Amino acid sequence: MHKTVVLNVAGLTAQLLGKYTPNLLSFAQSGIQVPIRAAFPAVTCTAQATYLTGCTPREHGIIGNGWYFRDECQVRFWRQSNHLVQRPKIWDAARKLDSDFTAANLFWWYNMYSTANVAVTPRPMYPADGRKISDIYTVPSDLRSNLQRELGTFPLFKFWGPATSIVSSHWIGDAAIHVDRRFDPTLTLVYVPHLDYVLQRVGPDDPAVGKDLLELDAVVGDLIAWYRGRGARIVVLSEYGIVPVSRPVHLNRLLRGQGWISVREELGRELLDPGACEAFAVADHQIAHLYIRRPELISKVRSLLEGTPGVARVLDADGKRELGIDHPRSGELVATADPDAWFTYYYWTDDARAPDFARTVDIHRKPGYDPVELFLDPADPFVKARIGISLLKKRLGFRFLMRAIPLDASLVKGSHGVITSPDDGPILLTAYPSTLSDTSLSATDVYGVILRHLTL
Repeated sequence: MHKTVVLNVAGLTAQLLGKYTPNLLSFAQSGIQVPIRAAFPAVTCTAQATYLTGCTPREHGIIGNGWYFRDECQVRFWRQSNHLVQRPKIWDAARKLDSDFTAANLFWWYNMYSTANVAVTPRPMYPADGRKISDIYTVPSDLRSNLQRELGTFPLFKFWGPATSIVSSHWIGDAAIHVDRRFDPTLTLVYVPHLDYVLQRVGPDDPAVGKDLLELDAVVGDLIAWYRGRGARIVVLSEYGIVPVSRPVHLNRLLRGQGWISVREELGRELLDPGACEAFAVADHQIAHLYIRRPELISKVRSLLEGTPGVARVLDADGKRELGIDHPRSGELVATADPDAWFTYYYWTDDARAPDFARTVDIHRKPGYDPVELFLDPADPFVKARIGISLLKKRLGFRFLMRAIPLDASLVKGSHGVITSPDDGPILLTAYPSTLSDTSLSATDVYGVILRHLTL
């Protein structure tokens, strides 16, 4: 098989290739560039699972970055187990064709307990004293200490949150080279996330994005140069594009106004109680799964949402089937947002009653995706001082709450989930046009493109 690497540059679109991306532009011009019809929903976990299985969410089961686990009566986001993906992965198929085939997965999602030979993924430590400590999970296990000894501790707080920067993508790029030098995998998957977070924060049209594009292009350029030197076939692709948004839509507050949301009070704050709700929304960028307890309530929820500004479409059973998301994990209804809108997870009506985690970076506790975690609270002039005090408490071993995140959803300027224009969609770049089945690809076609890079 041919040595192949797939560089997943999150948020990259044809519109962003240009003077700020000389390495990517040169790579595109040396081969072929084709659009990808994005997975639905066009979010990280769904897109990656679709690329790696060649199946839709109907089959692989990854209906978003998170969903309501009905058996646990809990909303869970950003799970890590590869067993949640319900179809074989591309490395399973390749290994059947060649017993010497090996695969390395660097930071693509659902990267724990898979059949890939090498894996590196974020895995913070959560000691009993309340701290969150940067760390990674690796296969083989000794790779964890080797990487962090050579490259330093994985910069988790530069990977996501208000301090996110190119530093984390640079670390991932260096880790990819380390893995390639040590293991020489047949197939390597590398996730380069930086652009995604920047565009959610400021939007794709902000002139400041030029600096971030240059930084990203330097990291990707180094990887292209390295893998070319190793004789690898290189694929550069993205999962979705980011569109400008200006309207946050609070679906759970809308449902609460109808008496369908249940909350539990703890220490004077409100926690969503999904198992007791008549109806609630699991918000995920520009899509939301609506979980509805009683069948007779479905039409009422649908009518309410269809009359809500910012909601573009409400998918029932037929609509879900049409878009390949008719899986038991999906909500009874699925809402999509207008191009300039996105859905928050907010369910409280008084910020003083918001849960304590609402003002923190806490991707696992929140019952929905929260891009406001990319911001420090602009209304708090002492926010940086408070962070400094919290960090001091951390060094001293005290418990603390890092309250730095605002509750102002209007700060978010970019989102994704529903691609309405090809210009806003993902792309694929390769120097091997014979591996393409068409001049445009569906998300499920990407699986075959990668396999043909390995085999043709």
